Amino acid sequence: MTNPLLQPSELPFQLPDYANLGDDQVREAISIGMAEQLNTLDAIATNPHIPTVANTLEDWERSGATLTRAMNAFWVAKAADTNPVRDAIEEEFAPKLAAHGDAILLDARLYERLLQLKDRGERGEIELDAQDSHRIEEHLRAFRRGGIALPEAEKERLRALNVELATLSAQFQELLVAGRNAAGVHVTDPAELDGLSDDDRASARSSAEAAGLDGWLIDIVNTTTQPALEDLTDRGLRERIFRASVARGLAGEHDTRELAVRTAHLRHERAQLLGFEHHVAYVAGDGCARTTGAINQLLAQVAPGARELVEREAVELQALLAKDAPDATLEPWDWQFYAARAAAANSVDQQALRPYLEFERVLHEGVFAAATALYGITFHERPELVGYTADARVFEVREDDGAVLGAVVIDPFTRPTKQGGAWMTSIVDQSLLFGDLPVVTNTCNFPRPAAGSPSLLTWDNVITLFHEFGHDLHGLLSHVRYASLSGTAVPTDFVEFPSQVNEIWAWEPALIARYAVHHETGEPIPAEWIDRLVAGRRQGIGHQTFETVAAQLLDQAWHQSAVEELPGGAEEVEAFEAGALEAAGVSFPLVPPRYRSAYFAHIFSGGYGAAYYSYLWSEVMDADTVAWFREAGGLSRETGERFRRRLLAPGGSVEAMDSYRDFRGADPDVRHLLERFGLG
Repeated sequence: MTNPLLQPSELPFQLPDYANLGDDQVREAISIGMAEQLNTLDAIATNPHIPTVANTLEDWERSGATLTRAMNAFWVAKAADTNPVRDAIEEEFAPKLAAHGDAILLDARLYERLLQLKDRGERGEIELDAQDSHRIEEHLRAFRRGGIALPEAEKERLRALNVELATLSAQFQELLVAGRNAAGVHVTDPAELDGLSDDDRASARSSAEAAGLDGWLIDIVNTTTQPALEDLTDRGLRERIFRASVARGLAGEHDTRELAVRTAHLRHERAQLLGFEHHVAYVAGDGCARTTGAINQLLAQVAPGARELVEREAVELQALLAKDAPDATLEPWDWQFYAARAAAANSVDQQALRPYLEFERVLHEGVFAAATALYGITFHERPELVGYTADARVFEVREDDGAVLGAVVIDPFTRPTKQGGAWMTSIVDQSLLFGDLPVVTNTCNFPRPAAGSPSLLTWDNVITLFHEFGHDLHGLLSHVRYASLSGTAVPTDFVEFPSQVNEIWAWEPALIARYAVHHETGEPIPAEWIDRLVAGRRQGIGHQTFETVAAQLLDQAWHQSAVEELPGGAEEVEAFEAGALEAAGVSFPLVPPRYRSAYFAHIFSGGYGAAYYSYLWSEVMDADTVAWFREAGGLSRETGERFRRRLLAPGGSVEAMDSYRDFRGADPDVRHLLERFGLG
């Protein structure tokens, strides 16, 4: 059978032929794609003709076509629906891909050719437009950061470091998913499930059946906090779930600590080899922050206030607990339960809200409707197209004049083979050079409904769906020449910004009235509930901010510490973590970090090592942009068009902060974020 990844797909949108794509074909396509790219780049490096945009930049973009096609098709399927073969492919190719990247970035011939092309443009021999010049500068920066100036012996060490780090990342992720699945809490007594919704009980029953167990299985999600803790009245079961969550990766066959320690040590060595004080300095230099000092300053502005807010919330929750158990002391496993009660008193009861948050309606009348109101785009399901899982659904996206813009693939429900959390990926990158339309994905872990029943979301699920769709819009509305700079190909501390902005439309009263309709009666959500929901938006913001900032500071500790201060082995990880939180002023046992070290996928198996701060950095721009939207008229085509053309469309084809200033007319003002947190 012909490998469908070895040439552009003939399916609509160049969607990979998942129906006829086997894992062995992925392995073959990755191998061939790497070889093809190196051969093409060698031809560029040895081309006897003087460098031009066509024979250098454009040929460079074409060089990775097969590899990009294979990797984009593979990564989304592997993350959403892994199996032992896919795990093995990732572990096999992670070091090979790292070596492949080094083969490019340590090739002095390619670096010299780029310098020649830049020089020709500066001397006026050829015309380089803004996107050409930026693409050249981004290439050159990658070479410099990739070690092109190192002596050969140090280049060899760098190659070894990159290969081992890639291997460790793949191993951490594999252990993490297995450990999360193994941490599920088995329940046999139905009385323990008091407070849990019928939908969540059905989901727990399905999980138990899938695991070959009687009763119910409460699945553990990626974060320290667990959704079930909001609803379960049984304090003992809440404690079991919490302890199962925070104990992940600390012992046994799924222990990730040694991988984390080794990763931190190697990253530190690599940073110093490349001339940086530590890994944070290396990462910051490639982002909007630019310096370690800028990162530390922002965290220092927020952390003390977040601590003050969360301590106030603790007093309120202790008082609520005392009404049920006068002699009890508030514990971490009580927090979410009583926070939900506080929210019900001050806002809207979350369980009462769920019947109004049916997934299909939230998707169409909320997420899609907001995008239509802002950008004029519409969404049309293509049920004949096959996605990367049985749950994945393909939607064609059209401009307001009917022109096809691209496609989005929605995969909403949890499964044991899916990594935790929620994310967006790109299957096809938008490119004017190639004429490619974008294909993006939206992958979440919402509870799977029982057969024949609707999927009812929590309010947090709604926010997640809007957030991830903000990433989708960044990819869909990209309008750039080079695929390698399209959509979300922006600095890590900028990439979360558009997705955070998109969350604000979940709170838009007129939109809530459209998507929040009782799934059984058809009754719209009561108007007073909308008012209370919006008014209570800051309810629990202390917990949310504190747990995130604590995780951000923990990330910085792993990647700013001198090597002698890092753990020497697995047995020192918990003490290191505790000491780091204490030193940063965020040690508060009632609210642990959003991710503890042993299951901190973002920094040890994702792209956020030393960059988890980026969520806060992006939120500065988000809060500033929300202020602009309010001033400019809110949810409208006029505001959406400005945001689209000046901020989303340029993708990575210009400096990120230049596009922000073009959109906003100024640098972001941190005052708006501090006001959001109640710290202004």
